[in-house]
Amino acid sequence: MAASAYTTSAKVLIFGAAGQVGHALSELLDQAPGIEPVALSRRQADITDAAVVQQQLQKHLPDYVVNCAAYNRVDAAERQQEQAYAINRDGAEQLAKACAGLSIPLLHLSSDYVFDGHYASGYSEEDEASPLGVFGSSKWQGEEVIRAIQPQHLILRVSWIFSTRGENYLLRTLEQARHEALIDAADDRRGCPTSADDVARVVLAILRQLTCGIDVWGTYHYCGAEITTRYGFSEALIAAARQYEALKVEQLNAVASANLSILAQRPASSVLKCRKLLDTFGIRQRPWRSELQRTIREFYGEH
Repeated sequence: MAASAYTTSAKVLIFGAAGQVGHALSELLDQAPGIEPVALSRRQADITDAAVVQQQLQKHLPDYVVNCAAYNRVDAAERQQEQAYAINRDGAEQLAKACAGLSIPLLHLSSDYVFDGHYASGYSEEDEASPLGVFGSSKWQGEEVIRAIQPQHLILRVSWIFSTRGENYLLRTLEQARHEALIDAADDRRGCPTSADDVARVVLAILRQLTCGIDVWGTYHYCGAEITTRYGFSEALIAAARQYEALKVEQLNAVASANLSILAQRPASSVLKCRKLLDTFGIRQRPWRSELQRTIREFYGEH
């Protein structure tokens, strides 16, 4: 790995490397000078297993640990509560304990779903958490155990993640558009779509500054620039995909969330305020529309 501008490399151990952000981060760090990534999928290292977590940290002795592992299936979490809490809360606790014991800083990804969505203007890091469902509650409790156990932590809340991998709204909507003439999309849920690659960029920028020795632990927000609705995002991604293929969808209907067949209640507003990240690290939001265009190009390049 090229590291001419750096005297030593920072070893970064990534848990959950097969997920959307974990995969994007692993690929980005693998090309980053001065960074030595070790990427572990859930099959390689289950964070709910304390012995496995301890073994991996002692084996690699990283400078930083990044936790991208999560149970992210919002509706399924209502039926599989035990599994959701085991990964999102108990797994975070195991990482926090192991990292604290070895004095290794922990970077942890969390979610906009820790909020109830009543603030239409958006949420800052100081706003009170009030999750609506099991997914949001398990992510919030995961944050809390990290704060209680490992002072050297950085929690990054992100929102509406999309990529060409895994299960996400973009891929589900694109699959519908290719096979269904009529699609419903919620027009009463506001948020800021964020690409997994963009989150990876932010994490790398944070790591770069942490390696310089700045002491800025705590909770931060990041999301793509520009507020939209699920309907607005669906409209944009269908238009982008139509540049590459003739889709079957003929009509996109704007509907209320209550009329959709979803099990878990979602926040009406998932907008995150990102000023703290800008003021602390100088990291600016990227427009989600340009990230969407790039992601669609990548999707059709892969398929």
